[in-house]
Amino acid sequence: MRYRHLEKAVFLERKNRFVAEVELNGSPVAVHVPNTGRCRELFVPGAAAYVQRSENTARKYPYTLCAVEKGGMLVHIDSAGANRLAEEALQSGALRGLEDISAVEREKTFSKSRFDFRFQKGKQTCFMEVKGVTLEENGVAMFPDAPTERGARHLAELIKAKEEGYGAYALFVVQMKGPRLFRPHVERDPAFARNLVLAAKAGVIVMAYDTDVTVDEIRLSSEIPVLLQEEEDLKANVNH
Repeated sequence: MRYRHLEKAVFLERKNRFVAEVELNGSPVAVHVPNTGRCRELFVPGAAAYVQRSENTARKYPYTLCAVEKGGMLVHIDSAGANRLAEEALQSGALRGLEDISAVEREKTFSKSRFDFRFQKGKQTCFMEVKGVTLEENGVAMFPDAPTERGARHLAELIKAKEEGYGAYALFVVQMKGPRLFRPHVERDPAFARNLVLAAKAGVIVMAYDTDVTVDEIRLSSEIPVLLQEEEDLKANVNH
C-alpha cells in the first residue's frame, strides 16, 4: 500500500481525538489523525512525523498524519490502513492457512457485530476481525492501547461464530517492523485480554503480522508469535 505526496513534519501536540498540530515548513498546521487510540507513546512533542496532503480541496484539514518515528522505528498510525493490508493479504493468499480462499467481502454482519471480512474457505464461510497495532514496549507489540468494549465484544462474537460452525479469525496487524512478538495488553484492558484467550481456546485462529514501513509505503511482512496468558495469569498480572 503506497502513499503519495508525503511530507516530513515535527509533531507538536494532539488537540483532540481527530486533530493534531505539527510544524510543517516552519509553520504550525492542524492535521487529521486517522487513529482514535491514545497513541501517547507516539505522539510526543518533537517527534518526526509524516503527513499527506489530500487531493480533496474541500476538506477542513487538508493534511492527514500517516506515520511517526519512535526510537528508530517508523510507525504507521492509520487505523484503516490495517484493514486495507488485510484485504490485500486475503486476496493474494499471503496469510498462513488462508492461501486458497474466495469471495472476500468487507464489513459483513454476524449476530450483533459487523466483522471486517467474510470469505469462503472451501465450503466453510469464515469471518475475520482485524486490529491495527501501534503500541510497542521493549520489543513487544500490544493491543489495545486503551480499553475497548467494542473489541472485547467482537471477540465474543467470533467465539459464537465458531460455535455455530463458521471459521473465525482475529488478525493483528503490527504497523511497524521490530517487535519480536505480540500479546494482548492485559494491563490496559483485562476484559479484551481475557476474551482473546477464550477465543483461542474456542478455536478462533489468532494471528499477528508485522509490516515493513517506509516513508511512502507499508507492506505486510512476517508472522510473529502471539503470547496468550492463561486466565489465572491474567488475574495475577492485573493485581500485581
